[in-house]
Amino acid sequence: MKVEIIANTPNPDEVIAQAAKLCYSQVGVNEIKEKLTKENTDKFLKMLMSFSHASPLEHASFTFAVEGVSRTLTHQLVRHRIASYSQQSQRYVKLDNFEYIIPPAIAENEEALKIYREIMEKDKEAYGKISELLIKDKAKKYIEAGLDEEKAYKKVEKESIEDARYVFPNACETKIVFTMNVRTLLHFFELRCCNRAQWEIRELATKMLIECKKVSPILFGNAGPACVSDKCPEGKMTCGKAVEVREYFKSL
Repeated sequence: MKVEIIANTPNPDEVIAQAAKLCYSQVGVNEIKEKLTKENTDKFLKMLMSFSHASPLEHASFTFAVEGVSRTLTHQLVRHRIASYSQQSQRYVKLDNFEYIIPPAIAENEEALKIYREIMEKDKEAYGKISELLIKDKAKKYIEAGLDEEKAYKKVEKESIEDARYVFPNACETKIVFTMNVRTLLHFFELRCCNRAQWEIRELATKMLIECKKVSPILFGNAGPACVSDKCPEGKMTCGKAVEVREYFKSL
């Protein structure tokens, strides 16, 4: 899994501090900005992050490029609706030899892994054969009408692979770029860094958080599952490891 911040709001700490201070100020942003130093910005943000005044956090955003994840993960990811997504298309990209993600539990079980790999290879074979059959069938009418065979095949490829892709498994590797503002990110980390989250998206969320902390240790200082800054909200479904989880995320 590869996770990278490819863009973010310049000086997110200052942007958020200026927006938040404006709410309580008689002067404009320029005067607020003139009085902001690194020291008093940090102090103010630490105070802000302890409040419920979260709307200023929406003025800073982060854009991530992620590779080596499954469609299972991205189906969960896009449920976070206050975000923007651009994902590798299975309609326009012909994936003759697609990569696939292997869950750790399957990787650790020799017999399960053997079955899993066999199914993935059969999926690859089926995708290739179905694509070929559909392309040949759809191109026939264009060839009979006098179109060059190569051009005819190219003309019908997209509509053929968009049907052939139905054999792809959830394990199919994909690539995605997405953007979230800081408020959305903090909520995302609360849900997806939790031990009760599915293993793959939990790994993604943790890697994202590590990268975010490099940009702004203050904004993301208490980020992580809900138990990092409060009691576990999972009730009887708790993992029972709040102390260990809290220590881990505080140390990132």
